[in-house]
Amino acid sequence: MKKLILMLSLGLAVLGFSGASLAQDAASAPASMATESGIAVAAATPAPDAASAPAATVDKGDVAWMLTATLLVVFMAVPGLALFYGGLVRSKNMLSVLMQVLVVFSLIGVLWAVYGYSLAFGGEGLIIAGLDKVFLAGVTVDSLADTFTPTAKLPEYVFIAFQATFAGITCALIVGSFAERMRFSAVLLFSVLWFTFSYLPIAHMVWGAGGYLLSKGALDFAGGTVVHINAGVAGLVGAYLLGKRVGYGREALTPHSLTLTMVGASMLWVGWFGFNAGSNLEATSGAALAFVNTLFATASAVLSWMFAEWLLKGKPSMLGAASGAVAGLVAITPACGSVGPMGAIVIGLAAGVVCFWGVNGLKKLLGADDSLDVFGVHGVGGILGALLTGVFTAPGLGGTGKADFSIASQVLIQAEAVLITVVWSAVVAFVAYKIVGAIVGLRVPEEAEREGLDITSHGETAYSS
Repeated sequence: MKKLILMLSLGLAVLGFSGASLAQDAASAPASMATESGIAVAAATPAPDAASAPAATVDKGDVAWMLTATLLVVFMAVPGLALFYGGLVRSKNMLSVLMQVLVVFSLIGVLWAVYGYSLAFGGEGLIIAGLDKVFLAGVTVDSLADTFTPTAKLPEYVFIAFQATFAGITCALIVGSFAERMRFSAVLLFSVLWFTFSYLPIAHMVWGAGGYLLSKGALDFAGGTVVHINAGVAGLVGAYLLGKRVGYGREALTPHSLTLTMVGASMLWVGWFGFNAGSNLEATSGAALAFVNTLFATASAVLSWMFAEWLLKGKPSMLGAASGAVAGLVAITPACGSVGPMGAIVIGLAAGVVCFWGVNGLKKLLGADDSLDVFGVHGVGGILGALLTGVFTAPGLGGTGKADFSIASQVLIQAEAVLITVVWSAVVAFVAYKIVGAIVGLRVPEEAEREGLDITSHGETAYSS
């Protein structure tokens, strides 16, 4: 009897040891991965028992990378975008533009914490989320946010901060369209209205759980529709409604410091690596793909804009090269996580030429005084990038799409996303500008515009006389 008991005990011990070893091997084995839209997702596997399901984990490397990416996006806005815009305006308006970018970015950051995060990511919905996380209710140091890998999580505060920077810089981009002539109070009030009724719904539809465009399969890795088309269209509407600057078409309204513009463009390029590669939400090969595509597409756009300008205007300009860099960054944004490097180069080459036309030929056709060419670069570049994402995500062209990827059907989905974003942003912007005009007035008096907004709106000047 004792021998029987001993044999049974040994048998159970061996079985237990084998089971533990198998479980350990399964846990340590790399997950089978498939790629969809350039984002790594877990391949379909039989549902495991609850007891053996892998636990959600927070990787310190992911956290460190996402904190760094968030800082890079802040760097894009302040000082990057501020200096890029500041150098493009006349010296008498430089401080006003710096002030608008800084304060709008800050204002939207606060609104993001109050209700923006909740409406964009606080629940499921076709067009908007919900109010469950207003004032960040329920968010603690222990709450987690999803990534693109089911078992990989981030501290929710990290995800909140990262997305806040996107909202802030999107609203700040619009400043360039009505620079040098809009009331400071009007800028702030418009930013609140447009952020609430345009940015948040579009962000949720593209990125939020249950969002309409996300469920349709629209590809927007880092914000081609949410950020660039959205802001570019709002800026164009503003340029029409405010009217042209005093002296536009009769006087030379030239940039006062292309040196600062070059510095700002360089900061934008550096910060954009956080913008694009950070959108992978993990420090994995997906982030590396977005990183290298951001590098190659931007460099390509610099060259294509420069050569197009050289050919058509006789001389390549530094302003053109810097503008080309921004155009390439914009165009690769929706595609950076789902196209291959060669596809990124083609997108960059196309962006340089098309956006060069956008700020020259198209601008003349539209007849609007878009002061710093927000629509010509961000709107046009965003539309181009969104459509070409549907082409170069194809696996046959080096993209990460599935084997049954259809270029024609994906381009149609991309076009639908573009159309919805254009119409939504235009309608919201038009109504918002009209409301602001009725409450505080949109434009500064002509005398104030001639003297400059630095002194008339803020009581200071950038340079001593």
